[in-house]
Amino acid sequence: MKNKDYCQHKKAPSSYHMQDPDIIFEELKLKQGDIFLDIGCGAGDYSIHASKIIGDSGKVYATDRQEESVLTFKERIEKSGIKNIEVSVSDITSNLPVKNRSIDVCLIATVLHALDFEKHKENIFKEIMRVLKPVGRLAIIECSKKELSFGPPEQMRLDAEQIEKAMLKFGFKKCGYIDLGFNYLIQFQNEKYNC
Repeated sequence: MKNKDYCQHKKAPSSYHMQDPDIIFEELKLKQGDIFLDIGCGAGDYSIHASKIIGDSGKVYATDRQEESVLTFKERIEKSGIKNIEVSVSDITSNLPVKNRSIDVCLIATVLHALDFEKHKENIFKEIMRVLKPVGRLAIIECSKKELSFGPPEQMRLDAEQIEKAMLKFGFKKCGYIDLGFNYLIQFQNEKYNC
């Protein structure tokens, strides 16, 4: 297990180092040329990792509602010379700044517990279904629903079954799950296609 710090960067939280990122990306199965959407990108650690896998022929769209996080991340990628990441300010509960059916893999990492899930799930998942390619996948990383000495309180956490049940209404089916210890990764795909 890698560094367990909840925040790698002072200004933008990241769950990236709470588990081995290589395990996450092995599960995401990204490849050269893929289009990746990182919703609630924060410090941008997942976006940068994805950008290396998908290469110059791929594209990463990274969004966050915090303008300060977006500006900090833009500076970070400019200094690194990364050309295949586009960062923008966008709230997960509103329209996403990407075209219809353009995304191969969408990642939402430790974001859903921080909002009113029941209130916003319809807007969020309808919009994600809009932007995913027909065989595109949605990957959600969330905090395991157990009391820990760090992270959100247990009552804020979403268990995987709660998310899976909500997803069925929007035409998604589960196509993967892995327990990461502190967190879990659950993946979904359009129910019309085989995983």
